[in-house]
Amino acid sequence: MSRVLILISLVCISFLGNAQSDVQTYLKDFDLNTTLKKHLKFSTVYGAVNGGTSVSDVKTFSVVSGELEEGLTETPYDYSVTFGIRKIARFGYENKATTFYDGTESNYSDAAPVGKVKGFEYLFEIDYARQQGVDYINQHHFIRYSSDEDCDGPLCINHFAAKVEYLKDGFADVEYFELSERYRVKRNKNLSFNVGAVHRLAEPYGYDPLAEWMLDNGSLHYTYLAIEEGYTVDIYANEYKDPNGNVVANSTEVWKEVVIPQVLADYSEKKRNELKNQIQHSIVVGFDYYKYSKKTWLHAWGNLMPWHYNDGSEFSYHNYIEDDQWYDYSAGLIYGIKHNKSLGYFVEGKYNKYWNREWYDFKLGMNYVIF
Repeated sequence: MSRVLILISLVCISFLGNAQSDVQTYLKDFDLNTTLKKHLKFSTVYGAVNGGTSVSDVKTFSVVSGELEEGLTETPYDYSVTFGIRKIARFGYENKATTFYDGTESNYSDAAPVGKVKGFEYLFEIDYARQQGVDYINQHHFIRYSSDEDCDGPLCINHFAAKVEYLKDGFADVEYFELSERYRVKRNKNLSFNVGAVHRLAEPYGYDPLAEWMLDNGSLHYTYLAIEEGYTVDIYANEYKDPNGNVVANSTEVWKEVVIPQVLADYSEKKRNELKNQIQHSIVVGFDYYKYSKKTWLHAWGNLMPWHYNDGSEFSYHNYIEDDQWYDYSAGLIYGIKHNKSLGYFVEGKYNKYWNREWYDFKLGMNYVIF
């Protein structure tokens, strides 16, 4: 999927970025090196390694054959290895970049559907991370295009906004590819509204691999599931073995509390990976508001998808909800005020709800400078 996104990105940047000239002239005079230099100019390529101590080690105790045994659960250090390239115009409220990009920057405005300037902006970033002993691969790639009413040229569209994006957040367990195209109207110099279509490609969210193992009384037949997955159970010898023949538990309590949760997680992941991604076409309406001064600023945006096309496929999200339609939405808010030369407040955050997934982050606080 990343390769597809990169290919689309190069085509879009090279093709639409020269929309001010005649199509035939553009194709005739097209030069790859010149085009790449133009669109890479002022972009930043970065790479960084960050690390630190994770949660502290924990002592564990167990009784085996009447004897007390002591163990130690160790959690390796946290780290992240980040690589990326970005070319995004900075809003007035955003601090100028520090000496170097290190991959830990939290730019909430990247989630906005409309950029600060007309034309193209882009971000390609991949992050290999470990947090509290769990490994993740996070990716965020997008190309964003915005135009107003004074757009001219055969390849340029007035009142148009588009964004192609690929997001993989391992910690939030969400991954999707999204393409949106919108008709955009500016109400005034600060406020704009948009309406259009969104196309998302993702795993069949809503599908529950464990549903077929549920009993009539609402409980889960987990032991039979484990046996089907290759585990063996000897209740007389109190031995529970994994598919490789290794003893993983010597008591019912350890089997239920320690082994079974991992069995269910592995089974669910396996079944989800066996399914093909589903494409979802939706209607989207949204707004974007941006006003800035040196003493106060507000940047807010919102997107609502109230209607989704049902293609009748077996794993369509329509099959896992009570109603035929549902609401997917996202929003962001960045607000700051300098009350006086010493005191200032700020609130920043973004929120997303797609299918049965929610992910968000925020920060708020105050600064007081003592003179």
